[in-house]
Amino acid sequence: MAPDHGFPGHMTYRGRFAPSPTGPLHAGSLVAAVASYLDARAHGGRWLVRMEDLDPLRESPQAADQILASLEAHGLEWDESVRFQSQRSAAYEELLTQWRHAGVIYPCACSRKQLNANQGRHPGQCRDFPDWHSSEPVALRFAVPDRTDHWNDQLLGPQHYQLQAEIDDFIVRRKEGFYAYHLAVVCDDIDQGITDIVRGQDLLELTPLHLLLYETMKEPAPRYSHIPLVCNNQGQKLSKQNRAPALDDSRASDNLVHALSMLGQKPPAELYRSLPDAILQWGVDNWDRSPLVGHSNAVTENAGRNGHVHL
Repeated sequence: MAPDHGFPGHMTYRGRFAPSPTGPLHAGSLVAAVASYLDARAHGGRWLVRMEDLDPLRESPQAADQILASLEAHGLEWDESVRFQSQRSAAYEELLTQWRHAGVIYPCACSRKQLNANQGRHPGQCRDFPDWHSSEPVALRFAVPDRTDHWNDQLLGPQHYQLQAEIDDFIVRRKEGFYAYHLAVVCDDIDQGITDIVRGQDLLELTPLHLLLYETMKEPAPRYSHIPLVCNNQGQKLSKQNRAPALDDSRASDNLVHALSMLGQKPPAELYRSLPDAILQWGVDNWDRSPLVGHSNAVTENAGRNGHVHL
């Protein structure tokens, strides 16, 4: 059993798994789902599923249904209704209106090429002289302050960071009108009362930006736990862009035991003959964060097939 977080009596652990429906689940996304699920269940908490379907240019029409079917096939049952970010436009617009009145966002027509050529600074002085009546397409950027600070990751320990005003200003709504990940993820984590986030280390560097948004909204930030990434044999993170193969749902038990191995959980060999529910129950009963503490290395996709992973 994982150590108790020391929650106040009125606060229940609330975790979540929030995939983007750009394709079916693969081994890396299953590891992230299993880690967040086990951590929530081991703490007697709730586990939610949210679809981050904000980019129709990259999404597959069938992917959301495929993802949910895979989760069900692997026994990963969620609490509460699945949330779709594509249905949350009104909430995001309301937040952007608040930020505009607070003077923390500004319209920006600069291209990435222009910013790169100007060392990240805005040639049109978008931040200092915002033009809210521009006739050309503009992105909305969050005005980042100069800051040196740190936060404590539940697995990796103290994380120090530095933010630079203007250079680190990030997009919250794109020129095409699509809402950005930073805006939506923090807005929905607050709205859904998420207390703990277990996710891959590829998102570690984004955490300072999210902490800034929590501070701006005067809301307490969740606890973050960043787990090692699952990579292919070429050292690339498993993803649709790198053609990661889809999970075979008919091999759910094998997939789950493999995921436990990649999380350093040392499942017994007999679990391969168990059903998904029994495998997950073993995972909850024996959940141990210690193999993940302090490790920033990745694990390969085939690790643990013939033995345990030693992180």
